[in-house]
Amino acid sequence: MKNTRIILASGSPRRKELLEMVGLEFQVMVSNQEENYSSSKPKEIVKELALMKARHVAFEYLEMLSEKGKEQKAADDDKVVIIGADTIVVIDDQVLEKPKDKEDAFLMISKLQDNVHQVFTGVALLNKVESETFQKVNFVVETKVYVNKMTEDEIWDYIQTGESFDKAGGYGIQGGFAKFIEKIEGDFYNVMGLPVARVYKELKELL
Repeated sequence: MKNTRIILASGSPRRKELLEMVGLEFQVMVSNQEENYSSSKPKEIVKELALMKARHVAFEYLEMLSEKGKEQKAADDDKVVIIGADTIVVIDDQVLEKPKDKEDAFLMISKLQDNVHQVFTGVALLNKVESETFQKVNFVVETKVYVNKMTEDEIWDYIQTGESFDKAGGYGIQGGFAKFIEKIEGDFYNVMGLPVARVYKELKELL
C-alpha cells in the first residue's frame, strides 16, 4: 500500500486507533455535511451512511485538489483511497444510536442488559482511478454481543464514567463495560467501530 494516500473519513478516535494499530499510514478528513439516510434495514442503513461519508470527503478532496497549483496537484493526484464507516447497535429490530443524555443512556443499556444485540458496521472504500472518478467497495460486518444481567446501580455507575455519550448503544466494549460482556459472536473490533481485518483485506485487493 505504499505510494497510496489513505484518508479516513471519520473523526472517531477508536477508528483512528484501530488503523494505527494495524500499521496503516493515513490522514483524517471529516465532512461536516448533514447525513440523512433513506434505508430502513440496519445493514442497508450503515452501508448507505458509510458511503455517504466517503463520498462527501471525496468531493471535498477533489475540490481541494482543484484549488492547488499544477505542480502540487500532480503530486497529490496519485493513488487515493477514502475509508468511510458507520456503526449502529440494533436490538429487537430497534436501532440504538448515540444517547442524547444520561436518561437516554440508561434506557438503552437497560434494553441491552441480560440480552443479545447486534452491532453492524458499514464500510465504504473509494479508490480514485481517474482524476475525478472513484470505484467503490461497500460492505457491512455484523457481530452479536451478549450482555450479562445488570442492576440499576451498575447501569448508573457505568453511565457516570462518561463512556456512554459518543458511542452507539451507549457503551464501549473496550472500556469499563467489558465486565458485563458474556461473549460475542464475530469480530471484536467491529464492535469498536471498524472491522480492521476485513478493511485490510479489501484494501489489499483494491490496490
